[in-house]
Formats: sequence, C-alpha cells, structure tokens
Amino acid sequence: MTTTRTLTRRAGLAAVAVTSALVLAACGDGGGHTGHRSVAGSSATPGSSAGAHNAQDVAFAQGMVPHHRQALEMARLAAGRASSAQVKDLAARIEKAQDPEIRTMTGWLTAWGEQVPMAGMDHSGHSGMSGMMSDADMTALKKATGKDFDTRFLSLMVRHHQGAVEMAATEKDKGRSGAAKAVADDIVTAQNAEIKEMRQLLGTS
Repeated sequence: MTTTRTLTRRAGLAAVAVTSALVLAACGDGGGHTGHRSVAGSSATPGSSAGAHNAQDVAFAQGMVPHHRQALEMARLAAGRASSAQVKDLAARIEKAQDPEIRTMTGWLTAWGEQVPMAGMDHSGHSGMSGMMSDADMTALKKATGKDFDTRFLSLMVRHHQGAVEMAATEKDKGRSGAAKAVADDIVTAQNAEIKEMRQLLGTS
C-alpha cells in the first residue's frame, strides 16, 4: 500500500511538473512575451523611429525645436499686446500646434541618444537659422503694442514660418525617419496656409 501511494504521489508530482513546464514554454513562445513586447512598444513610442533615422533627421529635430520655441515666445506676446482679434486667434493656434511638436521632437532626440537643444532667452546662437528672429527683433516686438504689434508680429512670423517650411522641405527630401518626415509634411502644409493668412491680414497677398 505504501509503495503504491508513493508511486501515485510521484506520478502526480511529475504530471504537475510537466504541466508547469508546458505552461512556461508556452509563455516563452508567445503568451507572456507578446504582452511584454506590446507594453515595451507602447512605452517606447516617442523613439519608435530610433532604429531608422539619419543625420538629417537629427539636424531637423535639433533645429526645429529652438525654431518652434521662438515661435511660441512670439505667439505668447499676442494676448496682451495685439489689437486684432484675428492676430490673437492666429497666435493661439500657432501655440496649440507647435507646443506638442516640440515635445514630440524632443522625445525623438532623447530616444536617439542625441543632444536636446537647451531652452533659453538668448537667440544669438540660432540667429543664422532660417527665419529666426534676432535679439533686436524680439526686443522690438516685446516693446510694441496695438496695431504696431500686429504689423510687426505678422511680418516677423511670415519670415519665421518661411524658414520653418524651408527646413521641413529639406527633411522631407533628405530625411529617413518616417515619423520625422510626417511631421515635416504637416509643418509645410500648416505653415504655408498660415503664411497665406498672415499676408492677407497684412494686405500683401
């Protein structure tokens, strides 16, 4: 009897061990790890293009981040200085569109292991970038109010947008990252439309 019980117990333990092994093997083949890949993939979304980018993609992000930051700085002046409701509305739309793009491009650079441009008030380091305002331009804009502000803002922002469109066009032509080229395409479409709108407000269209 004792021998029979021992054999039965051993057989039962062996069955449990086999079952456990099969479950673990199944997890290793697909079940458990599929879930881990999904989680890892979703958490790494900002850097999903990290394995498929080139130097142009990096240059685009590193240039467009400070370019967008300056546009936001300009746009945020409008609420308290512009006299035109249309200018205030345009500035609010520019801020709404470009702030998320800054976060997206910063995420790419971090995922790629590249330097993220430092935020700062001094524009001299980027003055050679297409469409960027100089410190003198920004100082004059900050001092302006009413219709003078409206005219200065629109004139400077047209030039600023033209620079961004030029940078985005280069990215579309020479970049490798699908995500970066998609953002570049959005910039070209949106900012060309805003350039047309601003020229109409200036009466120069």
